[in-house]
Amino acid sequence: MTSAPLTVIHSRDNAFVKDLRRLAQDSTAYRKQGRVWLEGDHLCSAALQRGVRPVVAVFSESFWPLAPAAYAQAAMKLVVIADALFADISGLESPAPMGFVVDVAAPRGLQTGVATVVLDRVQDAGNVGSILRSASAFGFRQVAALKGSAALWAPKVLRAGMGAHFALDLVEGLEVQDLQALQVPLLVTHVHDGDFLHRAALPWPCAWVLGHEGQGVSPALEERATRRIRIAQPGGEESLNVAAAAAICLHASGATR
Repeated sequence: MTSAPLTVIHSRDNAFVKDLRRLAQDSTAYRKQGRVWLEGDHLCSAALQRGVRPVVAVFSESFWPLAPAAYAQAAMKLVVIADALFADISGLESPAPMGFVVDVAAPRGLQTGVATVVLDRVQDAGNVGSILRSASAFGFRQVAALKGSAALWAPKVLRAGMGAHFALDLVEGLEVQDLQALQVPLLVTHVHDGDFLHRAALPWPCAWVLGHEGQGVSPALEERATRRIRIAQPGGEESLNVAAAAAICLHASGATR
């Protein structure tokens, strides 16, 4: 099916298996290894569609004879792991039978003049992944995460992002002052203050700042904001989930392009 080297592993003490388990279950292991684990058909397919070539394609032993040729041929190396080991590695309740190990792009500085989403200590992995999906869908190409935000390449964020990672430039571990490099209008979401989104003339490009799930945007960022924006809620709710608010705001910006 392919000329890539093939390794078959049955030992849980194998060094590759140990590294893979860390990538699958430790939210920050990618920072040490410089790689991430993409588990399942959807993430692997999304990576290939974006031109990402896996360093290693990994298959459960029972699935290997059924594996699509495209997955095997895309990888530099192939590994087949005993089914019981594969299930132990997986971070999912229902483990997928295959996955890719891919390199994480080397961190770089913020790009100037680019439509950006700023995460200000957004901590829930599901929220962060969902925001990345909205950013990609609505034309934002850069995500800047301040310190205190969830790790952008964590397994749960990857799953929630559904492949959006590969369409975005991701920069994390930033301080508030680092955002000066963006040089685009800074729009902050606010519950009770600011212009209503549906009436606002939104600039493009811009940077939307999305705040902590409980505390909102920090005072330091509010002081730097070009504008405060709020979403009309005629139903009378106190606030929206940050991922839902992000989808609404980023769609409104994307529609103005």
